[in-house]
Amino acid sequence: MEVFRYKELFSHLSYRWVLLLALLAAIAPLSLHAITPISQGYLSTDELSLGSIVSFEEQSGDHVVASTNSNADNLLGVVISNSNSLLSISNGQDNQFQIATSGSVTTLVSDINGPIEKGDQITASPIKGLGMKATSNSKVIGIAQGPPRNSKTNQTYIDSEGVEQSLTIGEVDVLVSVAYYYKTPEQTIIPAAIQKVANALAGKKVDVLPILISAAIFIVTLIVVTSIIYSMIRSSIISVGRNPMAQSAVYRDVIQLSALVLGILAVAIILIYVILTRL
Repeated sequence: MEVFRYKELFSHLSYRWVLLLALLAAIAPLSLHAITPISQGYLSTDELSLGSIVSFEEQSGDHVVASTNSNADNLLGVVISNSNSLLSISNGQDNQFQIATSGSVTTLVSDINGPIEKGDQITASPIKGLGMKATSNSKVIGIAQGPPRNSKTNQTYIDSEGVEQSLTIGEVDVLVSVAYYYKTPEQTIIPAAIQKVANALAGKKVDVLPILISAAIFIVTLIVVTSIIYSMIRSSIISVGRNPMAQSAVYRDVIQLSALVLGILAVAIILIYVILTRL
């Protein structure tokens, strides 16, 4: 009787271990698939380095070119070697490159849009094949899994305005998943319309404090000007009503007060402009 109980307990434990091993066997391939690249061969006339970001060539489904911000809407994936792919598809042609379209892939990046940190969205940069941090609405190749490594400084490039700029190039693991990235608007107490007006006047992005100071100056100026205009109209009506012969004097006062109002407005506008552009 005691032997039977031991056998029953052993059988029950064995059954649990079998279920646990089966569950682990089912989960393991999923985890491996999530981090291991799956690639496909594409043709290209470009010399593509490992880690380069590529895009579909215009009006082509099997040819790729090195990505830049001009063809970012056609982003496809990242160049990898055959040995780094869990599953690769190839037709055996010589000018073919394996392009990873999923998984965690080592990608060439730059700091053109600022330093890259874990969680940043990566998009195409002005330099062929190099990625950069996405800071505006754009199509992205995936998400950085950490900061860059093997960085090379003292590199330069020519920007869109023809000015030579310095940059740092490095490698970062990117979880490849091509998608559209929409930048979340910054939470601020300044309404979007006022922010746009301030940016347009200053020719740059204006911080909250200069806008608040400028708004305060504008409100005070508006109150002062309104008070002067109201007093001017009221006193003119009263003066003409009491003495119709005093019209010339009234006109003279109106002209003087109008000049004063214009002067106040000019000073306020100049002060607001200086605050928005200098602070």
